Amino acid sequence: MSVRRNVIANYVGQGWVALMQFAFVPLYIHFLGVEAFGLIGVFTMLQAWMVLLDLGMTPTLTREMARFTAGSHSARSINDLLRTLEWICVAMAAGIVLVIWGVSGWLASDWLQPGALPVSSVADAIALMGIVIALRFVEGIYRGALMGLQRQVFVNAFNGVNATFRAAGALAVLIWLSPTIEAFFIWQACASLFAVAGLALATHRTLPGIDTVARFSKQALLDVRHFAGGMVATTLLALMLTQIDKVLLSRLISLEAFGYYTLAATVASALTLLVGPVTQAVYPRFTEMVTHGESARLAELYHQSAKTVTAICAPVAMVFLIMPDVLLNVWTGDSKISAEAAPILALLSVGTFLNSLMHVPYVLQLAYGWVSFAATMNLIAVLLLVPSIFWLVPHYGAVGAAWAWVALNAGYVSVGLYFMHRRLLPAEKTEWYLKDVFTPLAVAAIVISAFSCLVSDSMPRWLQALLLIGSGISALISCLYSVGRLRFFKAKF
Repeated sequence: MSVRRNVIANYVGQGWVALMQFAFVPLYIHFLGVEAFGLIGVFTMLQAWMVLLDLGMTPTLTREMARFTAGSHSARSINDLLRTLEWICVAMAAGIVLVIWGVSGWLASDWLQPGALPVSSVADAIALMGIVIALRFVEGIYRGALMGLQRQVFVNAFNGVNATFRAAGALAVLIWLSPTIEAFFIWQACASLFAVAGLALATHRTLPGIDTVARFSKQALLDVRHFAGGMVATTLLALMLTQIDKVLLSRLISLEAFGYYTLAATVASALTLLVGPVTQAVYPRFTEMVTHGESARLAELYHQSAKTVTAICAPVAMVFLIMPDVLLNVWTGDSKISAEAAPILALLSVGTFLNSLMHVPYVLQLAYGWVSFAATMNLIAVLLLVPSIFWLVPHYGAVGAAWAWVALNAGYVSVGLYFMHRRLLPAEKTEWYLKDVFTPLAVAAIVISAFSCLVSDSMPRWLQALLLIGSGISALISCLYSVGRLRFFKAKF
Protein backbone atom coordinates (compact mmCIF):
# COMPACT_ATOMS: atom_id res chain seq x y z
CA MET A 1 0.00 0.00 0.00
CA SER A 2 1.58 3.33 -1.09
CA VAL A 3 1.83 6.37 1.14
CA ARG A 4 0.10 8.41 -1.56
CA ARG A 5 -2.93 6.14 -1.60
CA ASN A 6 -3.11 6.12 2.20
CA VAL A 7 -2.89 9.92 2.42
CA ILE A 8 -5.65 10.36 -0.15
CA ALA A 9 -7.81 7.78 1.62
CA ASN A 10 -7.18 9.49 4.96
CA TYR A 11 -8.15 12.90 3.60
CA VAL A 12 -11.32 11.63 1.97
CA GLY A 13 -12.34 9.57 4.99
CA GLN A 14 -11.38 12.06 7.67
CA GLY A 15 -12.71 14.93 5.61
CA TRP A 16 -16.11 13.27 5.63
CA VAL A 17 -15.84 12.61 9.37
CA ALA A 18 -14.96 16.27 9.95
CA LEU A 19 -17.89 17.37 7.79
CA MET A 20 -20.23 15.25 9.92
CA GLN A 21 -18.79 16.75 13.09
CA PHE A 22 -18.88 20.38 12.05
CA ALA A 23 -22.04 20.45 9.94
CA PHE A 24 -24.23 19.33 12.82
CA VAL A 25 -22.81 21.60 15.54
CA PRO A 26 -25.15 24.56 14.84
CA LEU A 27 -28.11 22.15 14.91
CA TYR A 28 -26.96 20.62 18.19
CA ILE A 29 -26.69 24.11 19.67
CA HIS A 30 -30.17 24.94 18.33
CA PHE A 31 -31.82 21.94 19.99
CA LEU A 32 -29.68 21.71 23.13
CA GLY A 33 -28.51 25.29 23.78
CA VAL A 34 -25.02 26.69 24.28
CA GLU A 35 -24.87 25.52 27.90
CA ALA A 36 -25.59 21.89 26.98
CA PHE A 37 -23.09 22.18 24.15
CA GLY A 38 -20.58 23.07 26.85
CA LEU A 39 -21.21 19.59 28.26
CA ILE A 40 -20.17 18.15 24.91
CA GLY A 41 -16.95 20.09 25.44
CA VAL A 42 -16.63 18.46 28.86
CA PHE A 43 -17.11 15.07 27.17
CA THR A 44 -14.34 15.83 24.67
CA MET A 45 -12.06 16.86 27.51
CA LEU A 46 -12.79 13.73 29.58
CA GLN A 47 -12.29 11.50 26.56
CA ALA A 48 -8.90 13.07 25.91
CA TRP A 49 -7.79 12.52 29.50
CA MET A 50 -8.91 8.90 29.49
CA VAL A 51 -6.30 8.27 26.81
CA LEU A 52 -3.85 8.23 29.71
CA LEU A 53 -5.22 4.82 30.64
CA ASP A 54 -4.18 3.63 27.20
CA LEU A 55 -0.71 3.28 28.78
CA GLY A 56 0.90 3.73 25.37
CA MET A 57 -0.91 0.67 23.99
CA THR A 58 -2.34 2.21 20.82
CA PRO A 59 0.83 3.91 19.46
CA THR A 60 2.84 0.87 20.51
CA LEU A 61 0.47 -1.48 18.69
CA THR A 62 0.55 0.72 15.58
CA ARG A 63 4.34 0.62 15.59
CA GLU A 64 4.51 -3.15 16.19
CA MET A 65 1.97 -3.84 13.43
CA ALA A 66 4.13 -1.76 11.07
CA ARG A 67 7.19 -3.75 12.19
CA PHE A 68 5.21 -6.94 11.54
CA THR A 69 4.66 -5.85 7.93
CA ALA A 70 8.42 -5.16 7.74
CA GLY A 71 9.16 -8.73 8.91
CA SER A 72 10.12 -8.08 12.54
CA HIS A 73 7.28 -10.16 14.05
CA SER A 74 5.98 -13.69 13.57
CA ALA A 75 2.28 -14.43 13.18
CA ARG A 76 2.27 -15.94 16.67
CA SER A 77 3.97 -13.00 18.38
CA ILE A 78 1.79 -10.33 16.78
CA ASN A 79 -1.43 -12.23 17.54
CA ASP A 80 -0.36 -12.75 21.14
CA LEU A 81 0.49 -9.05 21.48
CA LEU A 82 -2.93 -8.06 20.17
CA ARG A 83 -4.76 -10.49 22.49
CA THR A 84 -2.73 -9.27 25.47
CA LEU A 85 -3.56 -5.64 24.79
CA GLU A 86 -7.22 -6.51 24.17
CA TRP A 87 -7.56 -7.97 27.66
CA ILE A 88 -5.89 -4.96 29.24
CA CYS A 89 -7.98 -2.54 27.17
CA VAL A 90 -11.31 -4.14 28.11
CA ALA A 91 -10.37 -4.08 31.80
CA MET A 92 -9.44 -0.42 31.53
CA ALA A 93 -12.72 0.36 29.75
CA ALA A 94 -14.70 -1.18 32.60
CA GLY A 95 -12.73 0.95 35.05
CA ILE A 96 -13.50 4.10 33.04
CA VAL A 97 -17.25 3.46 33.29
CA LEU A 98 -17.11 2.91 37.05
CA VAL A 99 -14.88 5.90 37.79
CA ILE A 100 -16.81 8.44 35.70
CA TRP A 101 -20.13 7.17 37.05
CA GLY A 102 -18.75 7.51 40.57
CA VAL A 103 -17.64 11.13 40.18
CA SER A 104 -20.51 12.31 37.96
CA GLY A 105 -22.48 13.83 40.85
CA TRP A 106 -19.46 15.67 42.23
CA LEU A 107 -18.49 17.04 38.80
CA ALA A 108 -22.04 18.27 38.19
CA SER A 109 -22.53 19.97 41.56
CA ASP A 110 -19.05 21.02 42.70
CA TRP A 111 -16.81 21.43 39.64
CA LEU A 112 -18.96 22.72 36.77
CA GLN A 113 -21.08 25.86 37.02
CA PRO A 114 -24.43 25.00 35.36
CA GLY A 115 -27.03 27.72 34.97
CA ALA A 116 -30.35 26.71 33.40
CA LEU A 117 -29.52 23.00 33.24
CA PRO A 118 -30.56 20.99 36.33
CA VAL A 119 -27.68 19.47 38.26
CA SER A 120 -29.32 16.05 38.01
CA SER A 121 -29.39 16.24 34.21
CA VAL A 122 -25.75 17.27 34.13
CA ALA A 123 -24.84 14.34 36.42
CA ASP A 124 -26.78 11.84 34.26
CA ALA A 125 -25.11 13.17 31.12
CA ILE A 126 -21.65 12.77 32.67
CA ALA A 127 -22.45 9.19 33.72
CA LEU A 128 -23.47 8.40 30.13
CA MET A 129 -20.27 10.01 28.91
CA GLY A 130 -18.39 7.31 30.80
CA ILE A 131 -19.98 4.56 28.70
CA VAL A 132 -19.25 6.35 25.42
CA ILE A 133 -15.67 7.13 26.42
CA ALA A 134 -15.05 3.50 27.43
CA LEU A 135 -16.33 2.20 24.09
CA ARG A 136 -14.27 4.72 22.12
CA PHE A 137 -11.27 3.69 24.20
CA VAL A 138 -11.70 0.14 22.90
CA GLU A 139 -12.23 1.43 19.36
CA GLY A 140 -8.82 3.08 19.52
CA ILE A 141 -6.86 -0.14 19.99
CA TYR A 142 -8.30 -1.67 16.82
CA ARG A 143 -7.91 1.53 14.79
CA GLY A 144 -4.27 1.65 15.85
CA ALA A 145 -3.75 -1.97 14.76
CA LEU A 146 -5.36 -1.42 11.36
CA MET A 147 -3.38 1.78 10.78
CA GLY A 148 -0.14 -0.06 11.50
CA LEU A 149 -1.20 -2.79 9.08
CA GLN A 150 -1.79 -0.01 6.52
CA ARG A 151 -5.47 -0.88 6.12
CA GLN A 152 -6.14 2.83 6.02
CA VAL A 153 -8.55 2.77 3.09
CA PHE A 154 -10.84 0.43 5.01
CA VAL A 155 -10.48 2.36 8.27
CA ASN A 156 -11.47 5.62 6.61
CA ALA A 157 -14.43 4.10 4.80
CA PHE A 158 -15.61 2.57 8.06
CA ASN A 159 -15.06 5.81 9.97
CA GLY A 160 -17.08 7.71 7.39
CA VAL A 161 -20.03 5.36 7.71
CA ASN A 162 -19.87 5.43 11.50
CA ALA A 163 -19.55 9.23 11.64
CA THR A 164 -22.66 9.60 9.49
CA PHE A 165 -24.53 7.10 11.64
CA ARG A 166 -23.35 8.89 14.79
CA ALA A 167 -24.07 12.49 13.75
CA ALA A 168 -27.24 12.11 11.68
CA GLY A 169 -28.68 9.62 14.16
CA ALA A 170 -28.05 12.00 17.06
CA LEU A 171 -29.88 14.78 15.24
CA ALA A 172 -32.82 12.47 14.49
CA VAL A 173 -33.00 11.52 18.16
CA LEU A 174 -33.01 15.20 19.20
CA ILE A 175 -35.74 16.08 16.68
CA TRP A 176 -38.12 13.15 17.01
CA LEU A 177 -37.45 11.48 20.35
CA SER A 178 -35.97 13.76 23.00
CA PRO A 179 -34.11 17.09 22.65
CA THR A 180 -31.98 16.42 25.74
CA ILE A 181 -28.29 16.00 26.38
CA GLU A 182 -28.96 12.58 27.93
CA ALA A 183 -30.57 11.31 24.71
CA PHE A 184 -27.61 12.65 22.74
CA PHE A 185 -25.13 10.55 24.70
CA ILE A 186 -27.30 7.43 24.65
CA TRP A 187 -27.17 7.54 20.87
CA GLN A 188 -23.40 8.08 20.92
CA ALA A 189 -23.05 4.88 22.95
CA CYS A 190 -25.05 2.94 20.35
CA ALA A 191 -22.82 4.22 17.54
CA SER A 192 -19.69 3.26 19.48
CA LEU A 193 -20.95 -0.30 20.01
CA PHE A 194 -21.30 -0.63 16.26
CA ALA A 195 -17.77 0.74 15.75
CA VAL A 196 -16.14 -1.62 18.25
CA ALA A 197 -17.74 -4.68 16.66
CA GLY A 198 -16.78 -3.70 13.11
CA LEU A 199 -13.18 -2.70 13.85
CA ALA A 200 -12.49 -5.79 15.98
CA LEU A 201 -13.75 -8.09 13.24
CA ALA A 202 -11.66 -6.32 10.58
CA THR A 203 -8.49 -6.46 12.69
CA HIS A 204 -8.69 -10.20 13.37
CA ARG A 205 -9.50 -10.99 9.74
CA THR A 206 -6.49 -8.98 8.54
CA LEU A 207 -3.92 -10.71 10.74
CA PRO A 208 -2.65 -14.13 9.59
CA GLY A 209 -4.12 -17.17 11.28
CA ILE A 210 -2.17 -19.33 13.75
CA ASP A 211 -2.47 -22.98 14.73
CA THR A 212 -3.68 -22.32 18.27
CA VAL A 213 -5.75 -19.62 19.93
CA ALA A 214 -3.89 -16.39 20.68
CA ARG A 215 -3.20 -15.98 24.38
CA PHE A 216 -2.34 -13.38 26.98
CA SER A 217 1.45 -13.12 26.98
CA LYS A 218 3.55 -11.48 29.67
CA GLN A 219 6.55 -11.72 27.36
CA ALA A 220 4.73 -9.70 24.71
CA LEU A 221 4.37 -6.89 27.21
CA LEU A 222 7.99 -7.11 28.30
CA ASP A 223 9.14 -6.84 24.68
CA VAL A 224 7.43 -3.48 24.17
CA ARG A 225 7.69 -2.07 27.71
CA HIS A 226 10.36 0.52 26.98
CA PHE A 227 8.60 2.12 24.03
CA ALA A 228 5.18 1.89 25.73
CA GLY A 229 6.58 3.36 28.93
CA GLY A 230 8.01 6.32 27.08
CA MET A 231 4.69 6.80 25.31
CA VAL A 232 2.83 6.94 28.64
CA ALA A 233 4.96 9.85 29.81
CA THR A 234 4.74 11.57 26.43
CA THR A 235 0.97 11.09 26.24
CA LEU A 236 0.42 12.37 29.77
CA LEU A 237 2.36 15.54 29.11
CA ALA A 238 0.88 16.03 25.62
CA LEU A 239 -2.62 15.77 27.10
CA MET A 240 -1.77 18.28 29.78
CA LEU A 241 -0.39 20.54 27.09
CA THR A 242 -3.53 20.36 24.91
CA GLN A 243 -6.28 19.86 27.52
CA ILE A 244 -5.24 21.63 30.71
CA ASP A 245 -6.70 24.90 29.43
CA LYS A 246 -10.12 23.26 29.14
CA VAL A 247 -9.86 21.61 32.55
CA LEU A 248 -9.03 24.88 34.27
CA LEU A 249 -11.51 26.95 32.27
CA SER A 250 -14.36 24.54 33.08
CA ARG A 251 -13.71 25.52 36.70
CA LEU A 252 -12.78 29.19 36.33
CA ILE A 253 -15.58 30.39 34.01
CA SER A 254 -19.32 29.74 33.65
CA LEU A 255 -20.60 26.74 31.70
CA GLU A 256 -22.07 29.13 29.09
CA ALA A 257 -18.74 30.90 28.62
CA PHE A 258 -17.07 27.51 28.44
CA GLY A 259 -19.55 26.65 25.68
CA TYR A 260 -18.23 29.56 23.58
CA TYR A 261 -14.66 28.44 24.21
CA THR A 262 -15.62 24.88 23.26
CA LEU A 263 -17.15 26.13 20.02
CA ALA A 264 -13.97 28.04 19.11
CA ALA A 265 -11.79 25.08 20.08
CA THR A 266 -13.96 22.77 17.98
CA VAL A 267 -13.43 24.92 14.90
CA ALA A 268 -9.69 25.30 15.55
CA SER A 269 -9.38 21.53 15.91
CA ALA A 270 -10.09 21.25 12.17
CA LEU A 271 -6.39 21.92 11.71
CA THR A 272 -5.54 18.79 13.68
CA LEU A 273 -7.94 16.82 11.50
CA LEU A 274 -6.09 18.08 8.42
CA VAL A 275 -2.68 16.93 9.64
CA GLY A 276 -3.84 13.54 10.90
CA PRO A 277 -4.24 11.92 7.45
CA VAL A 278 -0.60 12.66 6.61
CA THR A 279 0.94 11.50 9.87
CA GLN A 280 -1.14 8.34 9.99
CA ALA A 281 0.03 7.42 6.52
CA VAL A 282 3.72 8.23 6.94
CA TYR A 283 4.27 6.91 10.47
CA PRO A 284 4.24 3.21 9.45
CA ARG A 285 6.41 4.01 6.41
CA PHE A 286 8.84 6.05 8.53
CA THR A 287 9.14 3.04 10.82
CA GLU A 288 9.84 0.69 7.91
CA MET A 289 12.49 3.04 6.47
CA VAL A 290 14.21 3.42 9.85
CA THR A 291 14.13 -0.36 10.28
CA HIS A 292 15.76 -0.87 6.85
CA GLY A 293 18.21 2.06 7.19
CA GLU A 294 16.86 3.99 4.16
CA SER A 295 18.09 7.43 5.28
CA ALA A 296 17.92 9.25 1.94
CA ARG A 297 14.38 8.14 1.16
CA LEU A 298 13.37 8.91 4.75
CA ALA A 299 14.60 12.51 4.44
CA GLU A 300 12.75 12.92 1.15
CA LEU A 301 9.49 11.58 2.57
CA TYR A 302 9.97 13.71 5.69
CA HIS A 303 10.15 16.95 3.68
CA GLN A 304 7.31 16.05 1.37
CA SER A 305 5.00 15.18 4.25
CA ALA A 306 5.97 18.34 6.18
CA LYS A 307 5.27 20.48 3.12
CA THR A 308 1.95 18.77 2.67
CA VAL A 309 0.94 19.57 6.24
CA THR A 310 1.87 23.25 5.93
CA ALA A 311 0.37 23.71 2.48
CA ILE A 312 -2.97 22.22 3.52
CA CYS A 313 -3.22 23.65 7.04
CA ALA A 314 -1.93 27.19 6.38
CA PRO A 315 -4.90 28.36 4.22
CA VAL A 316 -7.39 27.17 6.83
CA ALA A 317 -5.42 28.69 9.70
CA MET A 318 -5.25 32.04 7.91
CA VAL A 319 -9.02 32.07 7.32
CA PHE A 320 -9.56 31.36 11.03
CA LEU A 321 -7.09 34.08 12.02
CA ILE A 322 -8.06 36.85 9.59
CA MET A 323 -11.81 36.30 9.19
CA PRO A 324 -13.02 34.42 12.31
CA ASP A 325 -16.16 36.53 12.79
CA VAL A 326 -17.23 36.06 9.17
CA LEU A 327 -16.67 32.31 9.36
CA LEU A 328 -18.64 31.89 12.59
CA ASN A 329 -21.49 34.08 11.34
CA VAL A 330 -21.76 32.07 8.10
CA TRP A 331 -21.62 28.80 10.04
CA THR A 332 -23.97 29.53 12.95
CA GLY A 333 -26.05 32.47 11.72
CA ASP A 334 -25.89 33.87 15.26
CA SER A 335 -24.24 37.27 15.72
CA LYS A 336 -23.87 36.87 19.50
CA ILE A 337 -22.09 33.54 19.16
CA SER A 338 -19.83 35.02 16.48
CA ALA A 339 -18.94 38.03 18.61
CA GLU A 340 -18.14 35.93 21.69
CA ALA A 341 -16.19 33.15 19.99
CA ALA A 342 -14.34 34.99 17.18
CA PRO A 343 -11.45 36.44 19.27
CA ILE A 344 -10.90 33.06 20.90
CA LEU A 345 -10.97 31.28 17.55
CA ALA A 346 -8.39 33.63 16.03
CA LEU A 347 -5.89 32.91 18.79
CA LEU A 348 -6.58 29.19 19.13
CA SER A 349 -6.13 28.75 15.38
CA VAL A 350 -2.63 30.24 15.53
CA GLY A 351 -1.62 27.99 18.41
CA THR A 352 -3.18 24.92 16.83
CA PHE A 353 -1.51 25.60 13.49
CA LEU A 354 1.89 25.86 15.18
CA ASN A 355 1.09 22.65 17.03
CA SER A 356 0.18 20.92 13.75
CA LEU A 357 3.65 21.69 12.38
CA MET A 358 5.13 19.46 15.09
CA HIS A 359 3.21 16.32 14.15
CA VAL A 360 5.42 15.09 11.31
CA PRO A 361 8.63 15.62 13.34
CA TYR A 362 6.93 13.86 16.25
CA VAL A 363 6.11 10.69 14.31
CA LEU A 364 9.69 10.74 13.02
CA GLN A 365 10.81 10.59 16.64
CA LEU A 366 8.46 7.66 17.28
CA ALA A 367 9.79 5.84 14.22
CA TYR A 368 13.26 6.04 15.74
CA GLY A 369 11.88 4.99 19.13
CA TRP A 370 13.05 8.29 20.66
CA VAL A 371 10.22 9.23 23.01
CA SER A 372 12.17 10.99 25.77
CA PHE A 373 12.63 14.24 23.81
CA ALA A 374 8.90 14.88 23.34
CA ALA A 375 8.27 13.99 26.98
CA THR A 376 10.91 16.48 28.16
CA MET A 377 9.62 19.29 25.92
CA ASN A 378 6.03 18.67 26.98
CA LEU A 379 7.03 18.73 30.65
CA ILE A 380 8.66 22.13 30.23
CA ALA A 381 5.63 23.38 28.31
CA VAL A 382 3.16 22.21 30.96
CA LEU A 383 5.19 23.82 33.75
CA LEU A 384 4.87 27.10 31.88
CA LEU A 385 1.25 26.75 30.73
CA VAL A 386 -0.52 26.04 34.03
CA PRO A 387 0.64 29.13 35.95
CA SER A 388 0.09 31.23 32.82
CA ILE A 389 -3.57 30.22 32.70
CA PHE A 390 -4.09 30.89 36.41
CA TRP A 391 -2.61 34.35 35.93
CA LEU A 392 -4.22 35.29 32.61
CA VAL A 393 -7.80 33.94 32.91
CA PRO A 394 -8.86 36.05 35.94
CA HIS A 395 -7.74 39.17 34.07
CA TYR A 396 -8.64 38.35 30.45
CA GLY A 397 -11.05 35.42 30.60
CA ALA A 398 -10.94 32.67 27.99
CA VAL A 399 -8.95 34.90 25.63
CA GLY A 400 -6.09 34.82 28.13
CA ALA A 401 -5.94 31.01 27.96
CA ALA A 402 -5.87 31.23 24.17
CA TRP A 403 -2.91 33.63 24.29
CA ALA A 404 -1.03 31.18 26.50
CA TRP A 405 -1.64 28.43 23.91
CA VAL A 406 -0.16 30.62 21.16
CA ALA A 407 2.96 31.53 23.11
CA LEU A 408 3.61 27.95 24.15
CA ASN A 409 3.47 26.49 20.64
CA ALA A 410 5.54 29.33 19.21
CA GLY A 411 8.29 28.40 21.64
CA TYR A 412 7.97 24.72 20.80
CA VAL A 413 8.37 25.29 17.05
CA SER A 414 11.18 27.82 17.33
CA VAL A 415 13.20 26.11 20.07
CA GLY A 416 12.06 22.50 20.48
CA LEU A 417 12.23 21.48 16.85
CA TYR A 418 15.59 23.22 16.45
CA PHE A 419 17.08 20.85 19.03
CA MET A 420 15.23 17.83 17.59
CA HIS A 421 16.85 18.39 14.21
CA ARG A 422 20.27 18.47 15.80
CA ARG A 423 19.89 14.73 16.43
CA LEU A 424 17.50 13.50 13.74
CA LEU A 425 18.13 14.50 10.12
CA PRO A 426 20.39 17.44 11.11
CA ALA A 427 21.13 18.35 7.49
CA GLU A 428 17.40 18.92 6.88
CA LYS A 429 16.77 21.54 9.59
CA THR A 430 17.12 24.69 7.45
CA GLU A 431 15.01 23.28 4.64
CA TRP A 432 12.28 22.38 7.12
CA TYR A 433 12.03 25.92 8.48
CA LEU A 434 12.39 27.80 5.19
CA LYS A 435 10.87 25.60 2.49
CA ASP A 436 8.57 23.24 4.38
CA VAL A 437 7.02 25.89 6.67
CA PHE A 438 7.76 29.54 5.88
CA THR A 439 7.17 29.57 2.12
CA PRO A 440 3.65 28.06 2.01
CA LEU A 441 2.66 29.96 5.18
CA ALA A 442 3.64 33.31 3.67
CA VAL A 443 1.74 32.51 0.47
CA ALA A 444 -1.41 31.60 2.40
CA ALA A 445 -1.26 34.77 4.49
CA ILE A 446 -0.97 36.98 1.40
CA VAL A 447 -3.86 35.33 -0.45
CA ILE A 448 -6.27 35.25 2.50
CA SER A 449 -5.45 38.88 3.42
CA ALA A 450 -6.29 39.95 -0.12
CA PHE A 451 -9.65 38.18 -0.03
CA SER A 452 -10.49 39.63 3.40
CA CYS A 453 -10.55 43.09 1.81
CA LEU A 454 -13.49 41.99 -0.33
CA VAL A 455 -15.69 40.81 2.58
CA SER A 456 -18.01 43.19 4.45
CA ASP A 457 -20.57 42.75 7.22
CA SER A 458 -23.33 44.09 4.97
CA MET A 459 -23.00 41.18 2.55
CA PRO A 460 -25.56 38.36 2.65
CA ARG A 461 -24.33 35.18 4.31
CA TRP A 462 -24.32 33.21 1.07
CA LEU A 463 -21.96 35.72 -0.56
CA GLN A 464 -19.70 35.72 2.49
CA ALA A 465 -19.65 31.91 2.32
CA LEU A 466 -18.64 31.99 -1.35
CA LEU A 467 -15.79 34.41 -0.62
CA LEU A 468 -14.59 32.27 2.27
CA ILE A 469 -14.59 29.16 0.11
CA GLY A 470 -12.95 31.01 -2.76
CA SER A 471 -10.23 32.38 -0.51
CA GLY A 472 -9.48 28.96 0.93
CA ILE A 473 -9.32 27.25 -2.45
CA SER A 474 -7.18 30.01 -3.96
CA ALA A 475 -4.77 29.90 -1.03
CA LEU A 476 -4.60 26.10 -1.17
CA ILE A 477 -3.77 26.07 -4.88
CA SER A 478 -1.15 28.79 -4.36
CA CYS A 479 0.42 26.90 -1.47
CA LEU A 480 0.56 23.65 -3.42
CA TYR A 481 2.25 25.45 -6.28
CA SER A 482 4.72 27.11 -3.92
CA VAL A 483 5.98 23.74 -2.65
CA GLY A 484 6.52 22.27 -6.10
CA ARG A 485 2.97 21.07 -6.75
CA LEU A 486 3.51 18.45 -4.11
CA ARG A 487 5.64 15.77 -5.64
CA PHE A 488 4.49 13.89 -2.55
CA PHE A 489 1.40 12.76 -4.44
CA LYS A 490 3.50 11.56 -7.38
CA ALA A 491 6.50 9.98 -5.68
CA LYS A 492 6.47 6.31 -4.79
CA PHE A 493 7.34 5.54 -1.18
